[in-house]
Amino acid sequence: MRRISVFILLFSCVMACAPTLQAQPARSIGRERPRSELRVYPTQEEATAAATTDNRYLRNLTEWSHEGESFSIPFTVPFSWINRQVYFHLDAASAAYEVRVNGRQAAVNNNPCLPAEFNITRWTHEGHNTIEIRLKKASETAPVESWRTETEPQIGRAWVMTQPTLHLRDIVVRTKLNETGAAIAEIGLVIKSGALNPRTSQIHYELLNPAGGRIAGGKQSITLDMRREDTIRFLATLPDTLLWSPTHPVLCTLRLKTQHEGRYVEYIELPMGFREIKVDREGRMRLNGAETTLRACEVSPTIGTDEIAALREKGFNVLKLKAGSVRPELYDDCDRMGMFVIAQAPIDTSKSGPSRRKGENPSNDPQWRSCFIERIEDSYHTSKRHPSVIAFSLAERSANGICLYDSYLVAKQFGDPRPFIYRDGGNEWNNDPLQMD
Repeated sequence: MRRISVFILLFSCVMACAPTLQAQPARSIGRERPRSELRVYPTQEEATAAATTDNRYLRNLTEWSHEGESFSIPFTVPFSWINRQVYFHLDAASAAYEVRVNGRQAAVNNNPCLPAEFNITRWTHEGHNTIEIRLKKASETAPVESWRTETEPQIGRAWVMTQPTLHLRDIVVRTKLNETGAAIAEIGLVIKSGALNPRTSQIHYELLNPAGGRIAGGKQSITLDMRREDTIRFLATLPDTLLWSPTHPVLCTLRLKTQHEGRYVEYIELPMGFREIKVDREGRMRLNGAETTLRACEVSPTIGTDEIAALREKGFNVLKLKAGSVRPELYDDCDRMGMFVIAQAPIDTSKSGPSRRKGENPSNDPQWRSCFIERIEDSYHTSKRHPSVIAFSLAERSANGICLYDSYLVAKQFGDPRPFIYRDGGNEWNNDPLQMD
């Protein structure tokens, strides 16, 4: 008994003298899979107008109450939203956060740098509801966010939106040139069901040229059950005059609507750019079959429209984004202006130093693996739809190691022909070649 007491005493002393290990954030819980920004409208006219103001299916959340690390706001679920899915969207925050709806935890997001969506249907009810954002300690994600300087709690744009039980979740685009120089665009409409029982709807799609002429269109029925998702695909043949490039940043229009039991239950309209990107083993990029010289400038992810135009005037044609939260309109601006972008995952571990030894840079610490992968997946999926995005950067100033090796392997499983680069990794294998001046 005396020996046991001595052992307990020694163990307690050792633990008291041991350094406190910082908890690594796990993957987020309760979040929807990431997608580029999508807004739903109740009529075709409102979808065509593409207004960012409130409509019958979307409510912007602007008048937040703020106390300490907590932001809260009331919102109303009207009767017309019953038997539909209710989503909460938040662009960004100054720290990882918890989402609470009507006092109950709905989700935790450990990547506060990029837009996130949460299906809050089960926590809402008709009438008055409340959303609360509780920011966590910024130190929890500080090892991968070395760029952060802000000290005041902040959150970005937010809204609640409703979609039908069977609805459009995401859009995937692939473009290939054929032998004649025309392009074949494959557009995948990712459809998701929030129902437990089988549900059938029709998806109507139409692709229009900039003048409003119809390029392709049709409709397909789809049946899903048990909260499953599937993809409807259609092809469109495009002449070279409709291909997107920096000198000719043409954008077509994708018009979508979902029909259930004879009623149209959501309208969506999006600008779409089509181009083929190929990169050879030496890193030379060909855009729509023509070799293209890339002249890059590293910029803040909050860069404004006027600053982008000034860089174009100086001869730059690529924005290499730094790590951080991306200005919401940036990718749309670059699509419209014909400026290439390299999307940057929000990972910068430079404050931990370059050492790969245990307890040093988190890039080589397996406990951070899920955090790295989540951030790289988020960066990819929130930017992949934009024709201006020509490559994806895994991290910056973050040494190298197991977390970035595994993240690269996960990224390559997306099957995207665009390169995944990591220029600060010492030219190791987890860096696709891409020549830039």
